[in-house]
Amino acid sequence: MDEVSIIQYITDTFVGIEMVKADGNVFFFHGPARMLPMVTLVSKDDYDNVSNLNRPGVFRLNIGISKPTFLSLFGSQPAPPGVSGVIDTGHDFTALDKLMPHPVYGQMFWVCVLNPGAATWETVQTLLAEAYNTAVSKHTKPRPAE
Repeated sequence: MDEVSIIQYITDTFVGIEMVKADGNVFFFHGPARMLPMVTLVSKDDYDNVSNLNRPGVFRLNIGISKPTFLSLFGSQPAPPGVSGVIDTGHDFTALDKLMPHPVYGQMFWVCVLNPGAATWETVQTLLAEAYNTAVSKHTKPRPAE
């Protein structure tokens, strides 16, 4: 999958998604507040360089998922990033088409895949649906009576 195909999949599959492009990155939101994206697609090392996104054609898809799903995938919650600014999980954050905790936001239950493809796409679709459903539920909860 390339970046254009992933963007098309997300915007075609999920209703009410707002896409914001900034500095070559793409942020996907649901809901009026646009405070925290549910998914991001980054292609530059502006925020961290551990994934080496400056390689030609390399991008990282980041997905915010639930704690139970994260734990089912990785077994435990990583500690916050140390001095390096990167979580220490033993993952090769430069590996392509491999699902792993996000190198910076993994402790907040974000996962990532560099250049998702045949090995990860089915799982990625499931995780995208979970992120979307979570975002929708946050914005459709009834407000308490005043």
